[in-house]
Amino acid sequence: MANSILTVSNLTVSFDGFKAVDDLNFSVDEGELRVVIGPNGAGKTTLLDMICGKTKPGHGSIKFRELEVTQMIEYQITRAGIGRKFQTPAIYEDLTVFENLEISYPQKRSVWGSLFFERTPEITEKVNSVAGQIFLSGELPTKAGVLSHGQKQWLEIGLCLMQDPELLLLDEPVAGMSAREREQTAKLLREVAVGRSMVVIEHDMAFVESIAQTVTVLHQGKQLAEGSMLEVQNDERVKEVYLGY
Repeated sequence: MANSILTVSNLTVSFDGFKAVDDLNFSVDEGELRVVIGPNGAGKTTLLDMICGKTKPGHGSIKFRELEVTQMIEYQITRAGIGRKFQTPAIYEDLTVFENLEISYPQKRSVWGSLFFERTPEITEKVNSVAGQIFLSGELPTKAGVLSHGQKQWLEIGLCLMQDPELLLLDEPVAGMSAREREQTAKLLREVAVGRSMVVIEHDMAFVESIAQTVTVLHQGKQLAEGSMLEVQNDERVKEVYLGY
């Protein structure tokens, strides 16, 4: 049996009396690619916000291996091995693709590291390797601001990959992408998932079907269903509240 890399227990958070996440229990195994779906307001993004430390839960536990994440702050969680890509790409538009990736190298994340930073062959090799993974090898000298929307999404995934996270959290990675870009992103995520765990939030059901090993359905802050894509699609409760048939 696989070991859990992430275990969420009795997780609850309220905003102005509204329970965004309500007594949620959820776990992800090592090497698993999990997709979380659900209607708007189901608590999906809030769940990721709590795992990465952006939002503090009112109650409950989030364990990343043996670490209690709720007791940590964002940069500590990143350093522990959790990477997060948000819905809107957070990249440095005035820097080149190469510079964006380089600046995300772990050595540069502290003030001390930035002051004494040298571009070593090891860093250049890592940048070139990640750029190849995210289909941007030919764009390394290009300013990030002129990339297409899909390329910006890939670049932000690349910023996470520079840090070699053990657990990668992706919030709607194919939003606004062309059909071709969505296909490439599915290929990218399947490759990136080898040797690490991933949690992906997504609305595009065809995309979910192309990448998911396990699907968790959230509704009103609670887990409604969990299983393979086929099991979830055939679940009467899921059909009623989310799939709309």
